[in-house]
Amino acid sequence: MHKQEIAQLEFVALMASLMAMVALTIDALLPALTAIGDSLNFQHPNDGQLLITMIFLGLGIGQLVFGPLSDTYGRKKMIYVGLFLFLIASLICVFAISLEVMILGRILQGIALSAPRTISVSIIRDSYEGNYMAKIMSFVTVIFIIVPTIAPALGKVIADIYNWQAIFYAQLLFAVGIGCWFAIRQPETLAIQNRLPFTATVFNNGIKEVFRYPQTVACTAISALITGSFMVYLSASQQVFQLQYGLVEEFPYIFASLALTVGGATFINGQLVMKFGMEGLLKWALRGFTLTSVLYIIIFYGSDNPPITYLLAFFGVQFFFLGFIFGNLRALMMQPIGHIAGIGAAITGFLATVISVPLGTFIGSFVSTTALPMFIGFACCGITSLVIFYLLRRLF
Repeated sequence: MHKQEIAQLEFVALMASLMAMVALTIDALLPALTAIGDSLNFQHPNDGQLLITMIFLGLGIGQLVFGPLSDTYGRKKMIYVGLFLFLIASLICVFAISLEVMILGRILQGIALSAPRTISVSIIRDSYEGNYMAKIMSFVTVIFIIVPTIAPALGKVIADIYNWQAIFYAQLLFAVGIGCWFAIRQPETLAIQNRLPFTATVFNNGIKEVFRYPQTVACTAISALITGSFMVYLSASQQVFQLQYGLVEEFPYIFASLALTVGGATFINGQLVMKFGMEGLLKWALRGFTLTSVLYIIIFYGSDNPPITYLLAFFGVQFFFLGFIFGNLRALMMQPIGHIAGIGAAITGFLATVISVPLGTFIGSFVSTTALPMFIGFACCGITSLVIFYLLRRLF
């Protein structure tokens, strides 16, 4: 294999690993939510959802800090700061004695992980653009998806052998390993002459610049809606599969199989995007995502949960379309603002979080006895996303 191809493969793997820290931190904890609830005396089954949604709140807040600082001090330094903060936040979670302290630790974990998550996108944007950036993002996402397929099973094994606190220690080891790899192998991608001074006007100017581009604004809104609806699945999947269906032992494998559908679709997207373009694939995927949700509602509205095979089939189709949505949407969002990649990723990410976290929390509060509220949320968010897309179609 050519040296350049090997270097590109390592680059994709490293960027995916940085992003995968978020997935590991979220998904490995899912099988242990019941044990954590028993240990910390949760008052309501839905309290466990807060340990998932609140990390997204931290991710949104942290982007406003690490994004612009990476434009000033470089990408690598800010990732180091984020990894150090992650160590502290994880220890807070380990020694938490109440739901409130655990939520604080999860928010801080989110803030810390916003550094590798946001800045890795900026590093990719520093290095690539256009459809080729979408292709790289798709391959990054494929590797990134591997983590959700194994994280719940890994978390369950660790919790069964040791305890739920050991899951956080495992996350720490992963963070240290990725940090060392990043420090040794990844060069700085933001040249000194291209760095922007960090001033009080950075955010004002960044917001003005972001809102100059309707494509970026539209894609940010769609990202908020789709992420918000998907957040409900992440936070309530344990509740649905383990409590509603009683699939305690099977849950990690169900979660893994559904994650693979996203990964497979993302890989296919990487092959097709150069031929059909980001816009065409995104439009097709949004239509499929929405129609699948509506079909589930029509068939199962007013009834109990369907047999598990039916539910998994609908989830599988739904997540297949998600695999085409996320990579293309992110690339389209960043395309016009590559000249302010750091602050641009921070602002768009924060705006999406401000919408998606309350939205996901609200929809998730209705997931009690059936999975139907998830699909109602999917449908509402999908329809609204399509309206936004078609209003802006002249830009595509």
